[in-house]
Amino acid sequence: MQAPILIRNIELKDNEEIAKVIRAALKEFGANKPGTVYFDPTTDHLFELFQMPGSIYFVAEENGIVIGGAGIYPTIGLPHKTCELVKLYLNKNARGTGLGKKLLLKSMGWAKDNGYDQVYLESMPELSKAVSIYENVGFEKINHSLGNSGHDGCDIWMIKKL
Repeated sequence: MQAPILIRNIELKDNEEIAKVIRAALKEFGANKPGTVYFDPTTDHLFELFQMPGSIYFVAEENGIVIGGAGIYPTIGLPHKTCELVKLYLNKNARGTGLGKKLLLKSMGWAKDNGYDQVYLESMPELSKAVSIYENVGFEKINHSLGNSGHDGCDIWMIKKL
């Protein structure tokens, strides 16, 4: 029998493992390029980053091992009551299991419960499977970036009303 997957708030001890998951996924899809979270120094300090009011980061853990995560962040410059879905990445073996969608829905639920009216995200063509999941839950592409994420390597921008 497979161990259940626990989804919980990030802890300081998770920083190194979730950074490895994120960078491995980006490298695997050829998206390890400048202007992405691959080179963003905050990727190594997600626990600290998500102490910001109006933010949350969830990690998925199986048998005590971090296998993925996703978060909500109040990115500077976004429209009023808009947050950003950030750093949704899974370990290779966790993909195709529905875990990504579960993390996405949990993050969006938290955003709605915490007063946000819409969720924005940035992605790139290399992550087309993720983009199709976003579209399946109602995200729509827009033709420009919002806010100041600092990730100019992304050229797919999407938004969803909650």
